[in-house]
Amino acid sequence: MHEEARLRRWIAQVHAGILPRRNFLQRLAALGLAPPMATLLLGESASAQGSPPFVYKPTRRGGGGPLRVLLWQGPTQLNPHFATGTKDADGARVFYESLARWDVDGELQPVLAAEIPSRANGGVAADGRSVTWKLKTGVTWHDGQPFTADDVLFNASYASDPATAATTGGNWRDLKLAKLNSHTVRVEFDKPTPFWASPYCVASLIPRHVFLPFVGARSREAPANNTPIGTGPYLFVDFKPGDMLRGKLNPNYHGPNRPHFDTLEVKGGGDAPSAARAVLQTGEFDFGWNLQVEDEVLKRMEMGGKGRVALSPGGTMEFLMLNFTDPTTEVDGERSHISTRHPMFKDPAVRQAVGLCIDRQGIQDFIYGRTAVSTPNIVHNPQRFRSNNLRPEFNPDKAAALLEAAGWKKGRDGVREKDGRPLRFLFQTSVNAARQKTQSVMKSAFLRAGMDAELKAVTSAVFFSADVANPDTNGRFQADLQMYASGMGQPDPERFMDRYVSWEVATKANKWQGRNALRWRSDAYDRLYREAEGELDPVRRAALFIRMNDLVCGDGYLVPLMFRLNVSAVSHRLNAPLTGWDLDMSTLADWHRPG
Repeated sequence: MHEEARLRRWIAQVHAGILPRRNFLQRLAALGLAPPMATLLLGESASAQGSPPFVYKPTRRGGGGPLRVLLWQGPTQLNPHFATGTKDADGARVFYESLARWDVDGELQPVLAAEIPSRANGGVAADGRSVTWKLKTGVTWHDGQPFTADDVLFNASYASDPATAATTGGNWRDLKLAKLNSHTVRVEFDKPTPFWASPYCVASLIPRHVFLPFVGARSREAPANNTPIGTGPYLFVDFKPGDMLRGKLNPNYHGPNRPHFDTLEVKGGGDAPSAARAVLQTGEFDFGWNLQVEDEVLKRMEMGGKGRVALSPGGTMEFLMLNFTDPTTEVDGERSHISTRHPMFKDPAVRQAVGLCIDRQGIQDFIYGRTAVSTPNIVHNPQRFRSNNLRPEFNPDKAAALLEAAGWKKGRDGVREKDGRPLRFLFQTSVNAARQKTQSVMKSAFLRAGMDAELKAVTSAVFFSADVANPDTNGRFQADLQMYASGMGQPDPERFMDRYVSWEVATKANKWQGRNALRWRSDAYDRLYREAEGELDPVRRAALFIRMNDLVCGDGYLVPLMFRLNVSAVSHRLNAPLTGWDLDMSTLADWHRPG
């Protein structure tokens, strides 16, 4: 409460002109708060006090030759509204663009917008109920048609239509868009909206004239789902899902002297270590994406002299899920049905025991190294949203004692059981060396406590797929435990924390596209989330998200493991302004050769 009072006093002094902004930043740093948080605390435009822009050196379009990227979890489809993981979203972002993007400092930079709205330029309403976007003029889609306000309005209606079953539907929910003229859009909120820069403004936009015949129930039939026509720096050439994506220079791109590269090749397949090796040791590729590889291995590869490891802090969290529902019981043809409860995890002692068997610090030290930080919180960054209330503990012996006291007795094979039900779990994750090692570490600790786990590794292209017929996707979650990572995508947790609200539960009815794959439900959490959505006071709002964090993490069904830095391999032949707050491909137009 003392820190809250100080923050409020300083904010008031800045607004009154008594405290210089530079001094305010220094005081925030003393509290451990990063400079980008000043814009949110002061209610300014996200770009009003941003960092110096990235210096783009090329003086003409093209001439950079080929750009070769390893997106080893290759995209399986290219409509951004159907992306179920970063691989698909990044693949789509090669061709499609957004109104704005987040830079490395968590500041908004315009892309298809002419400027970032602010109170100063009249773009942000004082009551928090509307934002006005002025769009760039002269921007054309790859087929020559103009980009206009109609395209922005179309994306809102397309994604929010339940029949479309878009994974981006939540980006546009509760928004009303009004076309003020051909290149001006006003976004109206049904209530005061503190974080007006919600995901709609960084969502990739598709063209109205191409997709209008394929809306709602026909959305999956559109030929352009895999032959994109965007506004981005590269034109589509060809695509083999999960394998290869090719593009070529867009001669009419709206960015001056961009793009630098003449052709683009995005290669899928393989794994993270081979991707790192192809950039850092052999130099075959210019960029390697999402390198969840042991740090010691990366350090050895860097000695090859072809490239460097780039670490970008953002909001990516690696976590373990305990299924709230029963994956072994089928209701109306659906396993993990919302009406069921997990027979073992509904016992709090079992959930506590699982948590006590997680050696976060050991996983960080011996698997992730400099690429991650262990944490008990699902929101770790920005720091003002980070809880100090949870105390992680690794103690398999204590877990065993808890289970014993709860009536889970050891059988002849050493595995505890109760009422004829043994504590054996099916534990799934994606194929990834770091994740398989983490699984093994957890299994060993489980055995010490009298629990066991069958380890299952699913190919990433399947695990993160939108294939509604495949039972091995993370959205269907037909296992007891599963582990993967998700990112906030923006320096505000509102859209990230909707993964645990009741109305986002993944079900057969929504084609398992609901964001709440955990299927955990809490009326108290729902109420806190609704309150935070409309809380304009930044300090109170941060406190609400901390309470939500403590509620979902404290219940034991969600077990945060690591705050993961975005890890990429970048060739010494490439300058790429990466950001942990947005997709890697969001800055593609700025990538160029040094010199």
